[in-house]
Amino acid sequence: MQAILDALPDPLPATQRFVIAISGAPASGKSTLALELCSALAPKAALLGMDAFHYDDQILQARGDRQRKGAPHTFDVDGYAALLRRLRTEPAQAITVPEFDRTLELTRNAAHIVTADQQILITEGNYLLLDEHPWSALAPCFDLTVSVDVPIAVIEERIVQRWLDHGLTASEAARRFADNDGPNAMLVQSSSRPADISVTT
Repeated sequence: MQAILDALPDPLPATQRFVIAISGAPASGKSTLALELCSALAPKAALLGMDAFHYDDQILQARGDRQRKGAPHTFDVDGYAALLRRLRTEPAQAITVPEFDRTLELTRNAAHIVTADQQILITEGNYLLLDEHPWSALAPCFDLTVSVDVPIAVIEERIVQRWLDHGLTASEAARRFADNDGPNAMLVQSSSRPADISVTT
């Protein structure tokens, strides 16, 4: 984390929020890193998670995509980009942001307020550096990019354990990884642009 702190400009830009994008495969530890970084930079940093822009299960079910939840096409990229641009370019405004509730498996709208005192925005998600349309269009919104690099074998172990903790059997957890989480993780690792800073967890 120190490398990220050392890369921050001093002073911060006066006309826009400074956006740090943290990208990595599912279960790589990017959310934990984002929270730790936000805490280290408190009270001048705020957090925006890409997961808050999951399409609702009702939409995914209607589209036949419920089993692929978490894949690139199951996110509202345009909605995420619009809010990200507003947060970046309106630093004097207090702006509400959503949060994904993992207990409820849905997004809570207007869950937090990014205040004018919070001039650093930390945003994290699997596909922030994905070099594919429409994700690649996010690049101008990021001032500093960070990738969390973890071997795929470690990712698999963490994700399978996550599903076991949710009550799935070992075979069900392994199938979830093989059918969805694994392909998503490998896509992130194979098709993301290089970041300014790479870290491991």
